[in-house]
Amino acid sequence: MIPGVLLLTYLSGVLLVRLGLPVFLGYLGVGMALRLLGFSGDPLLDFFKDLGVYLLLFTVGLGLRTERLIRREIWATGIFQLLLLPVFMAALYALGLGQNLLALLVLAVALINPSTVILARVLQGKGELSALYGQLALGISVLLDVVSLALLILAGFQGVGPSGFLVLAFPLLRPLLARLFHLALSPELKLLFGVTLALLGAELARFLQAPEALGALFMGLGLSRYPGAGEVAEKLWALREVFLVAFFLWAGMAVGPDGVLAGLVLLILLGLKPVFLFLSLVRQGFRARTAFLVGVGLGTYSEFGLVAAGVLQGLGQMTPQGVGAVALAVGGSFLLGAPMVQKAHLLYERLKPWLKGWERPGLHPDEEPQGALGARWLVVGMGRMGTAAYRFLAEQGEGVLGLDSDPGKVEYHTAKGRRVLYGDAEDPALWEGLDLNGVKGVVLALPDLEARLRATKALRAKGFGGVVGAVSYAQEEDARLLEAGVDVVFNPLLEAGERLAEKVLQASEA
Repeated sequence: MIPGVLLLTYLSGVLLVRLGLPVFLGYLGVGMALRLLGFSGDPLLDFFKDLGVYLLLFTVGLGLRTERLIRREIWATGIFQLLLLPVFMAALYALGLGQNLLALLVLAVALINPSTVILARVLQGKGELSALYGQLALGISVLLDVVSLALLILAGFQGVGPSGFLVLAFPLLRPLLARLFHLALSPELKLLFGVTLALLGAELARFLQAPEALGALFMGLGLSRYPGAGEVAEKLWALREVFLVAFFLWAGMAVGPDGVLAGLVLLILLGLKPVFLFLSLVRQGFRARTAFLVGVGLGTYSEFGLVAAGVLQGLGQMTPQGVGAVALAVGGSFLLGAPMVQKAHLLYERLKPWLKGWERPGLHPDEEPQGALGARWLVVGMGRMGTAAYRFLAEQGEGVLGLDSDPGKVEYHTAKGRRVLYGDAEDPALWEGLDLNGVKGVVLALPDLEARLRATKALRAKGFGGVVGAVSYAQEEDARLLEAGVDVVFNPLLEAGERLAEKVLQASEA
């Protein structure tokens, strides 16, 4: 039976990936189908479910970082989002989804919290992880993660005896854990060590009569910030995702007719999240475009909300029907939100006339340049390749100006004496407002193909007749770039291989 369930789950995941949706939606769907077929669970799946949750919380503790939270706008926006708590708590109470006030609070914060993991994947896939709006979105998400974890810990220790609080001392084991980890000289041993620690934390917590999931979390905190912690988390990631399949199947099986209404109500409340985010950021002085992209990026429920519901159910503070309602709401939010995230830039352009009316007058923190400062060349994207192009043009005596959507890179290059300004190449307003008189050419050193295409089309639509050069990471990209209006296409991998072969031949003839 289990192999058949896993095969069906795999096929559902394949379908969802082809549709551009998160695979866990397929797992939830299979769980719902299994319920309709009368499947009531399996001890092996239950073990996998628990192990998936342990590994998830262990890696959360392992990788918890607060460096992203020091920016004022992140704190301000996160606190503004928490103003939604009374609305969500009232709705959860009316729907009967929490057994006490603390459970309602935990679940409400977990629902307000967006999906940090999926958000990071989407931003990385689009090459926008370091863009200003990407940094804001991820920082706000991490802040809400921390608040959610703190409340979940508080709920977990409710009613726990004195021995249970010894779980809080697990991080003090760091010197011992670090010494043991230092003995792991192969990748296999590091993976085994991570799984062992997660299970050890859970078992020790059970022995101390505390929630097992919190034991795994605090054991992860014990190894956090150790130089090799990131490597352990990376190796556990794939294994964790495999075992979480069982958790999502279980959550899908919890979805019943009595949870449909509650799930639909939560989906209706979902619309408040992006609205609050947008209003918070524009009131802080950000442009409507940045506020809109952040709002859309954070406009879904989080799979962590589903995990929190599962933990609360294990603590007896939530019913299985409540877990089913949350599963329906989380799944529905991604069905609605995933296409919007992919098309966020196009959506903004359509809504731009109305959204711009919400901007505050004056200079914005994400203001873009209006002129090329007398430069003859623009380099867009100041990563390693863009920096090399900038340096070469500058050495030839050409006036050059760099643009990048990462404020950190702008600050770094400015400190090095380079002329680099903030500018998002995917924002048509940048090219519409930028005076290109005297500019001889533009170098597009952007990682995302769609960003290069949009920038090229915007340049040509503006009437720019200079040279446009763009990097290409695959021969399939060349035709699309040339069709969009690029004059010179450069494939760094292909060129590097040819250059290496040339040097080898020269060395052999010497």
